[in-house]
Amino acid sequence: MELFDIVDQLGNPTGETVERSVAHAEGIRHRTAHVWIARKKDGVNQVLLQKRAMNKDSFPGCYDTSSAGHITAGDEPEDSARRELEEELGITADEGDLKFVSCFDILYQEEFHGKLFKDNEIAFLYVYDKPVDEKTLVLQEEELDGVEWFDLDFVVEAMEKDDERFCVPPKGLAIIAKWAEENL
Repeated sequence: MELFDIVDQLGNPTGETVERSVAHAEGIRHRTAHVWIARKKDGVNQVLLQKRAMNKDSFPGCYDTSSAGHITAGDEPEDSARRELEEELGITADEGDLKFVSCFDILYQEEFHGKLFKDNEIAFLYVYDKPVDEKTLVLQEEELDGVEWFDLDFVVEAMEKDDERFCVPPKGLAIIAKWAEENL
């Protein structure tokens, strides 16, 4: 049983916990950690996106944030971000390798696999900008079907056109696009 901290509007734990399935069935606010892997190649800002496995409970087969996952009750956001990066992509990030950028809200509901999925999260967004060779990554097969580098402008345009191949959180995408423009 996976337990999450129930959090307030700022992402602070309230002292109560909720089971994952209940959080998504009832839309109870909890925390996630999102890591965007970013680079500049030939003068173009790029992000590495993961293709979600077809068995995922939301957005199966879509391209999403480089690495993301729920923050287990009692865990800290950066520790969760580093753990997800290692579990999903095989990248061991040392302390200080992840740059905290911002938090943002994710709030939506949609039906997947015939079941209503309610998401109410505060996401802690980190950037990993060390060199990454996608061919050497060790992918967690039950979580993702692959990874691919995309020009950041292309992803922004695709999301504006509601391209169903992509499911990156729009607020997270806006934050990483601004960060990349200022820092890459």
